[in-house]
Amino acid sequence: MKKLILTIIAVIFSATSIVAQAADKVTIQLKWVTQAQFAGYYVAKDKGYYADEGLDVTILPGGPDVVPPQVMAGGAADVMVDWMPSALAAREKGLSIVNIAQPFKSSGLLLVCRKDSGISKPTDLKGKTVGVWFGGNEYPLMNWMSKLNIPTDGSAGGITLMKQGWNVDPILQKQADCVSAMAYNEYWQVIDAGLTNDDLTIFNYTDLGVASLEDGLYVMEDKLNDPNFVAKMAKFVRASMKGSILLNILWPTKER
Repeated sequence: MKKLILTIIAVIFSATSIVAQAADKVTIQLKWVTQAQFAGYYVAKDKGYYADEGLDVTILPGGPDVVPPQVMAGGAADVMVDWMPSALAAREKGLSIVNIAQPFKSSGLLLVCRKDSGISKPTDLKGKTVGVWFGGNEYPLMNWMSKLNIPTDGSAGGITLMKQGWNVDPILQKQADCVSAMAYNEYWQVIDAGLTNDDLTIFNYTDLGVASLEDGLYVMEDKLNDPNFVAKMAKFVRASMKGSILLNILWPTKER
């Protein structure tokens, strides 16, 4: 009997080990630094939604010097969060990536400017310094400036682009006349720092007709030829969307 019990225990531990080893590893590269924008992925991991799908997920934070397409092309990530203009630019350069899910259906991108810089309308941007996130986030601004025939090379009658980091210090310290901001994040950093709406001129890229889809999930196209990878991504998307329920509570759908 004792031998039988030991055998059963051994079988149980062996089965547990097999289950643990069976978890499919997935690495996701975020578009930006860790913040509420990506809450759905962290919730899915923390609440065990990925584990329930048999996934072991690693989340890589981004930042102003992180270019998700490069990370994924180098094999360091299976899936990435990126904006559509950046993804399209990467494809044009020969990196075959495709969108497998689009959690955010609308843009939250704004250009926030100081009124005391003399900015009240788009043409007032001429001669001003504008903070912008590069690495693919600059395309909506470049599109808008192109439509307005405003150069972006710092020449006369144009704007000077300043590489913007993860905060809004340039506008607070008057190093830049405008900064890029998300409606649900950096805009509130400006407000929390003491400036009010009366102090600001805000250009909404959606209202201007130059917004694009943001925070899509992208993978390498050739990997979709592997049924196992497709199944793994289906599980990943399902668990991620379950975690994103929190986002629907934090931010109304119309803002996303």
